Amino acid sequence: MKSILYILVFLIGTMSFAQNKKAFEQANSLYNDGNYAEALSKYTSIIDQGEHSAELYYNMANAHYKLNNVAPSIYYYEKALLLKPNDKEILNNIAFAKNMTIDAIEIVQEVGFSRLIKNATNTMIFDNWAKLSIALVVSFVLLFLMYYFSQSTGKKRLAFITSLSSLTLAFIALAFAFNSYGLEKKNQPAIVFAQESQIKSEPNLRSEETLKLHEGTKVQVIDTVSNWSKIKLSDGKTGWVVSDDIKPLKDF
Repeated sequence: MKSILYILVFLIGTMSFAQNKKAFEQANSLYNDGNYAEALSKYTSIIDQGEHSAELYYNMANAHYKLNNVAPSIYYYEKALLLKPNDKEILNNIAFAKNMTIDAIEIVQEVGFSRLIKNATNTMIFDNWAKLSIALVVSFVLLFLMYYFSQSTGKKRLAFITSLSSLTLAFIALAFAFNSYGLEKKNQPAIVFAQESQIKSEPNLRSEETLKLHEGTKVQVIDTVSNWSKIKLSDGKTGWVVSDDIKPLKDF
């Protein structure tokens, strides 16, 4: 009975993949013919089936860009970048899309030791740092066993030094893994979708308005209270916005 269920699941999955591939090709054909709205409808139907890829989001962003949909075009370019962070075509196109935005917000770069640690942490994702730390611990165990059972003084010294080096590097890799995890948890980007959004000093409509943001601006969500989100801009300014005015990028 289980075998039949597995076969059915496999067949359904295969059929779904084939349908999504066909729909993707149809959407691309519509896009190439200049039918951008129809192409978007096809791309959206693929997402509704649970399909996600950098190529899909990139094509959706291009279609929205052609239709002058500021916020959606930047939103889908950013989602594509989450899956392919260093893709040159995505980076190039998102630069053009951002030229359509109104808000000019300065980017304040981190400096000093914190920037150095952050850059070092971002050389690998959390999973890779964790795998590296495990590999180094295994290396430490093997080298320590070599030290313990070796009869040669020279080999014992070499095995001892390298085993301690492996253990030290394992702790460093583990620290980077935890730091990478923390940075990933804190990184909650969102795009402003409201044409104009009021940013408040507190999470209520009666509080003072500190600034206005417009569609397409990227923010970081640092807290939520009821239907309000506390956001942080790239220049360090913070404020509260109605949650419906923004759309989180990590919703897959």
